[in-house]
Parts: sequence; C-alpha cells; structure tokens
Amino acid sequence: MEHPHWVPSSVDLTRPSAARVYDYYLGGAHNFAVDRELAEQVIRELPELPRMTQANRAFLRRSVRFLMDRGVRQFLDIGSGIPTVGNVHEIAQRVDPHARVVYVDNDPVAVAHSRALLTEQPNTAVVHADLRDPVRLLADPGVTALLDFDAPIGLLMVAVLPFVPDCDRPAAAIAAYREALAPGSYLVLSHATDDAGLDPEGRVKALYRRGSIQVVTRTRQQVTDLLDGFDMVDPGVVYLPLWHPDSAEDVAEHPERSGAYGVVGRRV
Repeated sequence: MEHPHWVPSSVDLTRPSAARVYDYYLGGAHNFAVDRELAEQVIRELPELPRMTQANRAFLRRSVRFLMDRGVRQFLDIGSGIPTVGNVHEIAQRVDPHARVVYVDNDPVAVAHSRALLTEQPNTAVVHADLRDPVRLLADPGVTALLDFDAPIGLLMVAVLPFVPDCDRPAAAIAAYREALAPGSYLVLSHATDDAGLDPEGRVKALYRRGSIQVVTRTRQQVTDLLDGFDMVDPGVVYLPLWHPDSAEDVAEHPERSGAYGVVGRRV
C-alpha cells in the first residue's frame, strides 16, 4: 500500500499493530488493511471482542473519575494507543480544566496520531517510549515538563500489559514506576485473562502470533502480584464491569465475559 505522508517511514505497514487493531475493535478509523484483516480474523474466533474493548474503555473512564474525586490532577497514561472519544484528558479536564495528562505509547503511528490531534490541547503531551524502559520513559522531557512527581499521579496501564511477556519483567517495571510516584498516587491496571475460558484452545493468541504480536493472559493471582507495594482499592481485582459500576444496570449477567480484570492500587 502507499505510505501515508503522516506515517513515519520506518513503520512497516505490512505488519499489524496491536494499537491499530485495538482501534479497529473500538470502531476507530486510524488503522490499515493489515490491521483490519487480523482484527476480523480474531472477531470470528471471539465475536465479543469489540464489547470487551469497550468494557476496558468504560473501566478507564470510571477509574479516572474515581481518581479525580480523590484529588488527583495529573495522569501518566502508558500504552495509551490511538486517541478515540473519551480520552483521559477529556474525562479529567471536564472536572478540572487544569488537569494534566501525558500519553505514552511505543507505536509510532499511535504517537503521530496523538500529537496531530492534541497539538492545540493545553496541559497534554505525547511521548514515544516503551513501558519496559521506565528509566528512559520517566526521564523524557515530555514527562518531566508536565508532571510533578512530588505530587500524586494517576499511573494508567489499561490493556497494555498483555503485550509485555514475563521475560520482559513487567513486575520489575511496575516496581520502578511505583518508586517514582509520590504517596497518594494510584495505579490503574486492566489485564486480559483466560480465567473465564473464553479462548480455551488459544486460537486468538495464535492469530496474534501469526501477526507477530505476542499476547499474554494472566490469572487473577498473577494480576494481583503485579500490584505489589500498592494498597488495592475495594473491590480489588475483579472483572471489569464489577469495578465501581455507575449503576447496577451496567453490570451484565455474566461480567466474566468482559475477559479482563480491572484493579486500582494506591501508593502508600
């Protein structure tokens, strides 16, 4: 395909991107044919996947409002992906126009889109960095110029850790971020799981692997272990719809069909 002018020349458009596939699930337009092909294959195996990604977005919105209610006014969104309706700054700045948000992703297309869309958006920044390199990420001028690490920060890792295998030591990375955060900060985390048996034969993971994307699911206990050093906010690690729903009607009969856990932890 012809290389769009706004896409960095180093981006291989013959390979799908996790961020762009996720954008397709959400109904976004910032994806390419190779991403749509993989997404449609996955949806044929797991038709609920678009609803599962929407559950992640709904969890993100609720958790940001929760942190705003507790006085948090700055956010570091790692693995932010491609901007869609209901981004962190839109949620936070609806409450406080001065709330600050730094978006971070390692996908250059997601970063390019984000920068284009947020050029004139005050109190936001977009950083190209990798969750697995906390030292470099935390030292990035885009992060240090906007966020005050002597004050509470909302650290968001929503639907990103399934793309960080154990060999890349996600727990160690989270620990490094935790040590950089001031007391009263929060970690917001969601994570795909096989606990509900939605992909018993691993066909979804196999499709992603064929697209050169490794997906890792983790059990409830493994997700809990990632929050070492944080005090978990009630109700702890639960399926996404069960975490502080806006109303009882928002919780479906089978919340496990969301296929992911959500949890918020407080840095003490």
